[in-house]
Amino acid sequence: MHKIGFDRHRYLELQSKHIEERRKQFGGKLYLEFGGKLFDDMHASRVLPGFTPDNKIEMLKTLADEAEVVMVVSARDLEKVRADLGITYEDDVLRLIDAFRSYELLVSSVVISHWSDDIRGAKAFKRKLERLGLKVYRHYVIKGYPNDVAHVVSDQGYGKNEYVETDRDLVVVTAPGPGSGKMATCLSQLFHDHKHGIPSGYAKYETFPIWNLPLDHPVNVAYEAATVDLDDVNMIDPFHLAAYGEQTVNYNRDVEVFPVLNRLFEQLLGQSPYKSPTDMGVNMAGKAISADEVCREASKQEVIRRWYKALVQERRDELDSTLSDRVALLMSQLGIEGADRPVVKPALELEKKTKAPAAAIELADGSIVLGKTSPLLGACSAMLLNALKQLAGIDPKVNLLAPGSIEPIQTLKTQHLGSKNPRLHTDEVLIALSVSATRDENARRALEKIADLRGCDVHTTTILGSVDEGIFRNLGVHVTSEPVFQNKGLYRKR
Repeated sequence: MHKIGFDRHRYLELQSKHIEERRKQFGGKLYLEFGGKLFDDMHASRVLPGFTPDNKIEMLKTLADEAEVVMVVSARDLEKVRADLGITYEDDVLRLIDAFRSYELLVSSVVISHWSDDIRGAKAFKRKLERLGLKVYRHYVIKGYPNDVAHVVSDQGYGKNEYVETDRDLVVVTAPGPGSGKMATCLSQLFHDHKHGIPSGYAKYETFPIWNLPLDHPVNVAYEAATVDLDDVNMIDPFHLAAYGEQTVNYNRDVEVFPVLNRLFEQLLGQSPYKSPTDMGVNMAGKAISADEVCREASKQEVIRRWYKALVQERRDELDSTLSDRVALLMSQLGIEGADRPVVKPALELEKKTKAPAAAIELADGSIVLGKTSPLLGACSAMLLNALKQLAGIDPKVNLLAPGSIEPIQTLKTQHLGSKNPRLHTDEVLIALSVSATRDENARRALEKIADLRGCDVHTTTILGSVDEGIFRNLGVHVTSEPVFQNKGLYRKR
């Protein structure tokens, strides 16, 4: 069983209570910026074992009758792909709206930030959303943002943005990814509300970095590793330190924009309710950690995963080692290296022994199961079958798939579908296993154990293809790979 280091129920209780207190503080509308991922916060579930990916939405569901959701997406990012889901931000906006509605939450509108008529696809996406019955608002790039406070907080700054009309007192502002313009949308709304005579306030709900953990705590370092491509840097909140003499952790973008928020409140309310970026937050995750050492170790493992991910990305896209070097620096601060990932050494040793690609998985009980390349199966497929056999208590010598059932699939692939690789991918193996399960008891028992793979760690000695990547992602398996292509050819299908 995977170790638990986070008390989910305590977190939901504390978080709901704290948000309600913040709503009472302002007495009117509250724009609540939701950072991170609402439905599938896999990063949080990895570094805080016990935090489920749907924690935030479960909390928000209790406020369904009082809240409405405003989605924000940057016009610059519409074609950007979410690495964890393999879909564009444009598609993810629609996915998230469907997900919110499945929880009976009202999604009132979409803001397209960084709007420009020249940005490819922006007008088409706006028309598409409007045809689907959604209200769409355009927010623009503000010259001098965030440093030229006088210009930002003016009719030529926030005043230029289209005013998002909302009906409920709790307005959740969220986005498919970072850098979408959530905070700017909230601040713009405060400016327009003031012009309309509507009292309103702002708060930020972002899980990371965790403000009441030390700057060098592995949980916070793991967040920095996850955002190396954004140039986010964790730092001691200088405003909080000056106001209260207390060290808390925030990140550079919030610290940079705080003077804008402070000036906005001063202009609208006469004085600011916040003395620091930390004051803006309502995150209670740090107070729900039940086993600090478990979260520390989980976070160290996440940093290693991020390093391997950066190495593979750089190898695929023929990039310089900028991102992996940044993560490597964080690893050195934590005193860890790639070999500290338990599945790395066994996979590399098997590859050295067999002189062919290999894979290793660590099951929940800590045992390591290997998979080697054979004429019938790729390394990941073999590893998957071996892991399911161990979980089901089936003799390792038993063949879950008879060669006679694999060969027709190979023939179909190579002779009719144009594949040069006759070995079965993980998706083909699982389909074959499902067919076998209708008549074979061992196959049925193995198939029943698939859910037990969720949360397990895998390492492969070569870069995975898109099919295997997708299967492991859907199974909830955490995969890393050596930055090496199995195929030595120059052309690679993307």
